Amino acid sequence: MQIAVIFDMDGVIVDNGDFHYRAWKKFCENNNIAFSQEKFRKVFFGRTNEQVLPVLFERDLLREEIQKLGDEKEEIYRENYRPYLKAVTGLVPFLAELKNNKIAAAVATSASPENVEFVLNGLGIKHFFDVIIDDSMVSKGKPDPEVYLKSAAKLNMNPQYCVVFEDSLSGTKAAFEAGAKVVALTTSIDASEHKYAQHIISDFSEISINFILQNLFS
Repeated sequence: MQIAVIFDMDGVIVDNGDFHYRAWKKFCENNNIAFSQEKFRKVFFGRTNEQVLPVLFERDLLREEIQKLGDEKEEIYRENYRPYLKAVTGLVPFLAELKNNKIAAAVATSASPENVEFVLNGLGIKHFFDVIIDDSMVSKGKPDPEVYLKSAAKLNMNPQYCVVFEDSLSGTKAAFEAGAKVVALTTSIDASEHKYAQHIISDFSEISINFILQNLFS
């Protein structure tokens, strides 16, 4: 059976939720906006700046405003996270296993192109991915399934033969609605909160191609 594997980025390739949280907190302080940790964890994480910023500012924003404000927040994030950038445990060996077995891999993320380059080039893993879809390539953010449907199409795969690794509720729902098999990580929320996943892991040392084939496609 031919399958493909699709990875969200934030919280999956890198465990960077706390750094995004700190960046949003600093951004809100700079712009005199009340910030709620609970709201961030439950509502904002896994979604695009285009979805988050109008909610924070409680008004419609022009595309130019969203771009400028989003750039401000992401610069804070990259500056703070750069010294700590590292892959989630087991990711690189798992990517190598996929490559060695000629299983196509994609990144499907709500992150900006700049953040994608920052992470993939910073970790030296861009060559493992056949397809990369970022927030500039979709019109509807997660939990809409568009990003995963586009990823599967770019991989020339039916979504039902794709395995998606996700960490947020909006992301797992998007993958589930796309018709993919969903493996959730517990980097962002507890295992008990995941309700759109066929399997749950803490990192990639707990997964393999054999496990996927035997347990998700049997």
